[in-house]
Amino acid sequence: MTILQAIILGIVEGLTEFLPISSTAHLIITSDLLRIPSSDFLKTFEISIQLGAILAVVVLYWKKIWSSWSLIWKIGAAFIPTAILGLIFYKIIKTYLMDNLIVIASALLLGGVILIVFEKYYKPKEDKEDDLKTITYPQAIIIGLFQSLAMIPGVSRAAATIIGGLSLGIRRKTIVEFSFLLAIPTMLAATVLDVYKTPLTLTNQEILVWSIGFILSFITAIIGVKFLIKFIQKNNFIPFGWYRIVLGGAVLLWVLI
Repeated sequence: MTILQAIILGIVEGLTEFLPISSTAHLIITSDLLRIPSSDFLKTFEISIQLGAILAVVVLYWKKIWSSWSLIWKIGAAFIPTAILGLIFYKIIKTYLMDNLIVIASALLLGGVILIVFEKYYKPKEDKEDDLKTITYPQAIIIGLFQSLAMIPGVSRAAATIIGGLSLGIRRKTIVEFSFLLAIPTMLAATVLDVYKTPLTLTNQEILVWSIGFILSFITAIIGVKFLIKFIQKNNFIPFGWYRIVLGGAVLLWVLI
């Protein structure tokens, strides 16, 4: 992988990590477009540079994270389903799904349709308080189960958790911020598990390109987080649904034709 390719992937990761469009799908599609040869390093790179985006959340939400031990425990409760299922299905996902563009395109298409249909029929509960502290432990666990669907590349962790939260009656801004915070243990654990399962001896070049990807992921994720918070104040997720359908359809045509 070249430095230019690392720069592009880092930017793509940061801008897409917290949007309901699947950062993993975008990284894999972009890697394919850049003709980067598939390797254990590339797969680990695509997973681990998400730590840059997670660091952005830690920086932006540091005070809110440590303002309530109850919130920390709820994030932990939401993480448990993904941790268990991730351990069970890790090998299948990394071996058979991570490079499968048909699976990714199909997930993008289906996810886009679900987003649009959900938003068409979703009616927010105006009496709900817009505060992270209002999320209950049972709700946190259910949100974690929704997040587990994102182990399939193309599903989108953000989309799954947000739809799960909205379906439970949680306010839009609340579930979006909870999705940000839930990404911290989820992505950290995914990286640790991947490094443990696939230990790599990195060359100086690989360390350099990973560092570049990490730094750019961090910087652009801050932009992505601030954009999404501002966007949801006046909009729903239907535009993201159409974007997913267009991208998924284009990838499917590209693979099949």
